[in-house]
Amino acid sequence: VRVVQSGGGFVQPGGPLRLSCAASGSILRIATIQWYQQRPGKERELVGTWTNGAMTRILDAFTGRFTISADDARRTSYLHIDNLRPEDTATYLCKGIIAATDSEAIEYWGQGTQVTVSS
Repeated sequence: VRVVQSGGGFVQPGGPLRLSCAASGSILRIATIQWYQQRPGKERELVGTWTNGAMTRILDAFTGRFTISADDARRTSYLHIDNLRPEDTATYLCKGIIAATDSEAIEYWGQGTQVTVSS
């Protein structure tokens, strides 16, 4: 099982951004995908969680401009950020709790993607 992130880079303030987190391999079921934000010099913070068959939850600190969606058939989750601000500059990581066909569900981390918001 692999989890690969895409999207990000240098973006201008005010715009939208979509980051992707795609799982591949011998997957039986994706239980959850979580998105984290790690700003320079700060602790990694949980942005929110997509749970298969349940509501997506965004933590209070990120409510409003951050949303999470997922396409279970494509085994991909998306982090959407609206009205980008310079303080959104961070590395964004995703983590899947995934059951492979030959093992119980365990954590798989994406490689992280850097987002730099600057004019």
